[in-house]
Formats: sequence, structure tokens, C-alpha cells
Amino acid sequence: MKETGTAVETELPQQSPGEDHAPPLIRAAVAGARGYAGRELITWLRRHPHVRLTRLLSSGQKETEAVPLDNAHPGLRAVRGPRESELPASIEPLGAVELSSDEADIVFLATPHEASARLVPSLLARGLRVVDLSGAFRLKDLADYPRWYGFDHPAAPPVVEEAVYGLPELHRAAIARARLVSNPGCYATAAILALAPLVAEGWVEESAGIVCDAKSGASGAGRAPSEKLHFAEVNENCRAYGLFNHRHVPEILQALNLPEGDFTFTPHLVPVNRGILATVYTRLAPSVSRGAGTVTLGEVVKLFRDFYAASPLVRVADPGRLPEIQWVAYTPYSDLGFALDARTRRLIIVSALDNLVKGAAGQAIQNMNLMFGLGEQTGLV
Repeated sequence: MKETGTAVETELPQQSPGEDHAPPLIRAAVAGARGYAGRELITWLRRHPHVRLTRLLSSGQKETEAVPLDNAHPGLRAVRGPRESELPASIEPLGAVELSSDEADIVFLATPHEASARLVPSLLARGLRVVDLSGAFRLKDLADYPRWYGFDHPAAPPVVEEAVYGLPELHRAAIARARLVSNPGCYATAAILALAPLVAEGWVEESAGIVCDAKSGASGAGRAPSEKLHFAEVNENCRAYGLFNHRHVPEILQALNLPEGDFTFTPHLVPVNRGILATVYTRLAPSVSRGAGTVTLGEVVKLFRDFYAASPLVRVADPGRLPEIQWVAYTPYSDLGFALDARTRRLIIVSALDNLVKGAAGQAIQNMNLMFGLGEQTGLV
């Protein structure tokens, strides 16, 4: 792989996919268990062969009393796992519980950004490992948080610096050693996976501008009530939002080492429950052409398949096929497809994933698997 100066790591996985070296049971707690991402974590973790859920906690916003799990998520009553009888019966108020390493090995935080920023240092101090699904530890420069997240970060710089950006396809070895993993944003995952091979190999002409036009289902906004998420506002509608100020932009720039002026991101809300379809517009670098010849679509596909050869949850479509949300809904996969106009060097990448699985809970479990020496797709496929 070429040295391009990007933030993309070239580390090989520490174990082959599916190879397990973990203890027989990982004790896991989920904070933010009442939300969509929390529900998804419970759904997948309760079926994981190496996990026992020990505590379910609220997000810590207003809850003061425990809520029966079946009341918070009635649909989970139909899900049966190997240790069904050992599941916590209720979701406890976050503020009333002080987790320790005596009852959990890892904590998943599906909590608001500011709550995660406050919680993580104390959890690490108690010997717990953490996968944080919020944006509280995604950015390395503390000065970026007021602009993109609207708050001054309360954690000490060493804690922020310790956090590993949890995109397994780029940072496997670092995740395997980590105490704190910051789960990427759903849009960011779709965009980074679509661009990482091109950036790493110097195939994209960054100065020509890169545009990511992405559509997401309504569950990406979370479970909290909002006027813009009422059925009548979302149904039969498509709305652009967050232009030039969406909080996933800085992590995309950071992960790919792209200048802000070379990347444009426009997200849209579409009337589906879950899923993201990101269409990324690029221009191939002139140096990629060979004399009078031009790169073929087959060569683009080969580049991506070689780059993600050790990534069991990334699927690269055959030439001429473009991913759809239905391909990935309710799965942990990220699908990539391409269209190329060789004459003008325009390359379009279509990236699809489920925002609640590969974009949130599934990727968090993928990270946990690496942290505990499991094949990264264990419990997911």
C-alpha cells in the first residue's frame, strides 16, 4: 500500500475472521438501553455466544425509576437467546447505579454526547472497558467540540487522546489493545468506507472536490420525540438538513486526513425506518491513468476488494451492481458499488448500511469482539 499521508492505518488483523481467543463469557452492561441503539444492542448481545448482559441502564436524562424491559421494548419478548433467563428484567436509572469491574467487563454507552463525556473517565478508572456510541470521543482536538457538538469537553486531554476510533476496517490492531473505543457515526461509516481505499492509494483527486449525498431513515435521529419526526412530517417527504455543520463531517475529515474545503456532505431524512444510502462523487487523479489508457470499473472493484479482503462485514458489489438499503437492512454489512465514466475520470461510489447495526450497535459489537480477541463478526453473522 502506498504512503499517502492519510490517517488510514495499514495494520493487518491480529486474528483471522472467526478465530476466537476470548474468555467463555464477557459480562456486558448497556447504558442508554431505552433508545433505538440500546434496543439494537440488547437484541444482538443477548444472542451473542460469548456475552452475558448483566445491567441495563437508562441514558441518565430524566429517568428516576426502573422500567421493565418488556415495557420499554415489547418486541424483545419474541427474541430468544441462549441465556434468556439471565437477562436483566428492567432498565435501571443510570444515576442510581455505579458500575464496577465486579459486575461488568465492558460498558456500551448509547448515551447523549455530554453524558458520555462525563461518564467515561470514571468508568475507565474502575477498570471497565468502554465502547461509546456517542460522538464524545470521536474528535482528537478538544477545541472542535464547541463548534461541532455545542459543548466544552469536560474530560482531560489524555482520556480523549486514548480513545481509539472504532472503525475496524481501518484500525483493527489499535482497537484490540484499547480500553476506550469511540464508535463512528453512521453517516461517517458509510462515507469513510466508500473513500478509504481511494485516499489510501492516491486514486482520488481531492482538490477537484468530493461530494457525499446521503439519505438516512428516521431512526437515525433517535427515539426522543421531535416535531420534525412526526409521521406526517416524514412520510412522503425528503428533507435536507445539517448543511455545512453536520457533526459527522469532522470525523470523516479526521479519519481520511481531508481538508475541509475539499469535502461537501449533505444528509437527507427519508421516510424509511432504518438504513443509509450514501452516494459519493469523486474524480480520479490523472496519475491513475496509464499513458493513453484509463482505469476500468473492474480495476476499481479490485482495488476495493483487495483493500477490504480481511474485512468480513464489507461487501463489494460486482461491476454494474449498485447497493440498495434493502440489501443491508437488519444486517451488520456495509455494501459498496461503483459507476465510472472513464473519459472524464468521474467515479461514483454508492455505500449502503443499516444505521442501527453497522452504523451503531453492530459496529460496537464488532469492536467488542476485537477488544476481547474474538473474530470480529462473532455473534453478528
